[in-house]
Amino acid sequence: QVQLVESGGGLVQPGGSLRLSCVTSGNIFSIANMGWWRQTPGNQRDVVAVLTARNNTHYADSVKGRFTISTDNAKNTVYLQMNSLKPEDTAVYYCRFRTTSYTDYWGQGTQVTVSS
Repeated sequence: QVQLVESGGGLVQPGGSLRLSCVTSGNIFSIANMGWWRQTPGNQRDVVAVLTARNNTHYADSVKGRFTISTDNAKNTVYLQMNSLKPEDTAVYYCRFRTTSYTDYWGQGTQVTVSS
């Protein structure tokens, strides 16, 4: 059974940095893309960054130039480097792996709080 486990969240001051990690256990075949999403209370889950199987990246406008998505060579871990964090980045961050057959695997979420 595939599981995704996120880590790296926490409390950080505005302007600070965090690096989120998402490790998969079990094999996910035919990955189409992997990415990070975030959600605040009462709102929908929004995409933050996506990395495709062809190594193309896509970022939400609000994080361009500040966040970087990457993966390891085995493509079983996806990272999100977050720099110049702002209070509006506060959210629960989720990783997602999507296969070419549109099967989605989600992590349990990790809280990121940006506050002084």
